[in-house]
Amino acid sequence: MKKIKFFEHYRTKEILITLFLFTVMQSKLQAQNQIIPLWNAIPGELKTSNYIENESVKDGKVQSTSLVTIPTLSIFLPKEPKPNQTAVLIFPGGGYQHLAIDKEGTKVANWLNSLGIAAFVIKYRLPSDQIMKDKNIGPLQDAQEAMRYVRQNAAKYSIDSNKIGIMGFSAGGHLASTLATHYDDVTYETSSKISARPDFTLLIYPVISMQNGITHKGSQVSLLGNHPSQELLDFYSNEKRVNSKTPAAFLIHATDDTVVLPENSINYYLALKKNDVPAELHLYEKGGHGFGLGVNNTSKFWTRDCEEWLKVHEYIPL
Repeated sequence: MKKIKFFEHYRTKEILITLFLFTVMQSKLQAQNQIIPLWNAIPGELKTSNYIENESVKDGKVQSTSLVTIPTLSIFLPKEPKPNQTAVLIFPGGGYQHLAIDKEGTKVANWLNSLGIAAFVIKYRLPSDQIMKDKNIGPLQDAQEAMRYVRQNAAKYSIDSNKIGIMGFSAGGHLASTLATHYDDVTYETSSKISARPDFTLLIYPVISMQNGITHKGSQVSLLGNHPSQELLDFYSNEKRVNSKTPAAFLIHATDDTVVLPENSINYYLALKKNDVPAELHLYEKGGHGFGLGVNNTSKFWTRDCEEWLKVHEYIPL
């Protein structure tokens, strides 16, 4: 009888320890993949009952999403975060019509984590007159608030508030470059004194310009409408908004990109150079558009080049 009671006591203790370890592991996983809403109250929001987010799911993973009404931050922390660590906010592309949230979001966050960088994937609102009073500034509002949130909570995530960069793909590159050149624009009421200026910018086959003949037409129409004024085109052509305070940038593009012309990156690089802003541009011979982390041809090595740039600028150890 004593042996049975001892065995039962031992098994109970073993189960409790297992449950405790499981709980600890779950909390760590949740901390690394936490999703939080970006706003308490979304500025300039219009309520539309039939405007419902539409996710495309494959093998249990969200590949892309559209009709975003509630912007969020997905938080990916390195397994062993270190003091004064670098962080990057990621803006997936999709022509301001959808977000390639897996290829240009989650997968990129995991790669950055492998470098010891904290990553924040931004699910930003796509410009729409149905849910925004001013669709021109909706995405920028989300980008500014995301930067302010991460900087305000830098200590919480073991990162350095002076080492917070942004990364944008395609139309997400337009939003990233818009934040880099319009970070001081007042797009919503806030009592926060925290700067929305990124410390550096990583632009991957980005849309930069809204000028006809260079821009990605789908992104232009989605953000600015069918008949934007020249003043509006100039305002959101970010190569025209660069000054000496614009953050340093690393840019990549494929020469054979026919969707978003490489002139977008070239003209932004030249504007940075003219204003003595540190910049590095890689033009790969082949790669097309939308290659994410790189799949073939010379463009597949861009992550290596980006890693070296981050080392040189002391955002990750040599």
